[in-house]
Amino acid sequence: MPPDEQPAEGLRLDAAALKVLAHPLRSRLHGRLRNRGTATATELAADLGTNSGATSYHLRKLESVGLVEDTGQGEGKRRLWRPSSRTHQYAMSDMAGDEDAETALNWLSRDYVRHLGERSERWLDVEAAWPLAWRDALGVNDDAVVATAEQVVAMYAEIDEVVKRYRRVGQGNPAARRVSVWTVMYPIDLDRPPRG
Repeated sequence: MPPDEQPAEGLRLDAAALKVLAHPLRSRLHGRLRNRGTATATELAADLGTNSGATSYHLRKLESVGLVEDTGQGEGKRRLWRPSSRTHQYAMSDMAGDEDAETALNWLSRDYVRHLGERSERWLDVEAAWPLAWRDALGVNDDAVVATAEQVVAMYAEIDEVVKRYRRVGQGNPAARRVSVWTVMYPIDLDRPPRG
């Protein structure tokens, strides 16, 4: 997609959007669109091993809550879809008290963790064919910090700014490749929830 046609930067998901996105095929469709940029229902069906009727139906459901949009560039009935935002966020506090939304958020979070594991394993399957400089640069790193909830939010914001800064620096460089960046934070001492 040309830069002027890029989706919006971020979208804060509400309970309705979470409930729609927390579906195996819809989650995969949304993820594939975010990876591809644009696609028709037929192309997505071929990518995901389903039929175009199912993908069309679920794309319209995603559209109904603002997660995807029609680019207006399709021909006839062949609508060309794109994600409505580059990223999305959600907060448990927005869902508190809505049991269906909390369940949807729990499923979606687990689905994202599964996708992270699958994609990481796919990289490990092909890693040997990549140049050593890339193999040294990519991979998994872990560390730990001691922080308050407010400090974790600040750390996320700083990491997000770094990612935004590097988002397009390699465009036009034949040696550059798209690199997935995941930020995962969870408490280490699961048996000791903080007070308040």
